[in-house]
Amino acid sequence: MEKKRLFSFVFILIVAFSLSGIFNTATAETKPINLSMASFFPPTHFVNTEQAAQWIKEVEEASGGYVKITFYPGGTLLKAPETYDGVVKGTADIGISVFAYTRGRFPVMEAFELPGIYFGSCTATNLVTWEGIKKFKPKELSDVKVMYLYAVGPGALYSKKEVKSLEDLKGMRIRSTGLTAKSIKALGATPIAMPMGEVYESLRKGVVDGNIAPPEVLKGWKQAEVTKYITIVPPVYNAIQFIVMNLEKWNSLPSNVQKAIEEVNEASVFKAGQIWDSQMKAGGIDYGIKEHGMKICRLSAEDNAKARALMQPLLDDYVARMAEKGLPGKEILEFVQERAAFYSKLFPSGY
Repeated sequence: MEKKRLFSFVFILIVAFSLSGIFNTATAETKPINLSMASFFPPTHFVNTEQAAQWIKEVEEASGGYVKITFYPGGTLLKAPETYDGVVKGTADIGISVFAYTRGRFPVMEAFELPGIYFGSCTATNLVTWEGIKKFKPKELSDVKVMYLYAVGPGALYSKKEVKSLEDLKGMRIRSTGLTAKSIKALGATPIAMPMGEVYESLRKGVVDGNIAPPEVLKGWKQAEVTKYITIVPPVYNAIQFIVMNLEKWNSLPSNVQKAIEEVNEASVFKAGQIWDSQMKAGGIDYGIKEHGMKICRLSAEDNAKARALMQPLLDDYVARMAEKGLPGKEILEFVQERAAFYSKLFPSGY
């Protein structure tokens, strides 16, 4: 009898330990993965509080709680120019930044920022760009997993001096990055490169006379406090920003989680465009005029046509440079021009 009891006890212990192992394994398999996400935008900027927050929430929900994301705004984990490489190296698992901060590294993506192409709105630009990377599959983005891309243009000029003509622009020191710097130079001004975080003080101290950027900087980066005029310029500015993930980290995720995130990303392209278009007017043009008394200026039709002619060599140069790299620059440019014209009719500029 005692032997039977002993056997039963041992059997129960074996079963208990076995089940414990199963439960521990299951817990290990379903334990959330914690990812870090870096943003250079100020903590209160809508990219963090609205756009990124929405994406993070949707990713966490779509993954069934498997993915948890810790957010680092204001350049606390990675500064803007360091973000892409920081994600490649794994300093941050996910990062938000701007292609134009590392000129020359993303040749195919330059086509979506070329001057003289009217994109109409952020939504239009987002859709063109998303179609473009799917079509051309740029090798320059192969060392990360692209979550999604979004646009922050078309931009305008913000300055202390009134600018109503190309003549007024000549000699002005304008903060500009990437291809926009070449556009500004072609129009007779002097481009000054600097990260957005340095622009407020540079405008205040007179280091630069103006800034070319999307209107959201008037509120989001407080530049309405240090400028007086908003000039609607020809298509000289459009910046594509990215949200990318470390490739090794992405590959480590279960396939069902990857699929869920991909679905969130697809929807986010349009959502981000709508958020930016809304902010461009309410948090940009309207804010500058109503809250800070800024005056809006527009160039004449003649000056607009002249500006496009002055910038045309930059498009020709892009095609030539891409040919030297063995890339289909002409095909890419024609694609961007055709799709930009199409989407701009559906989603025109709010200003």
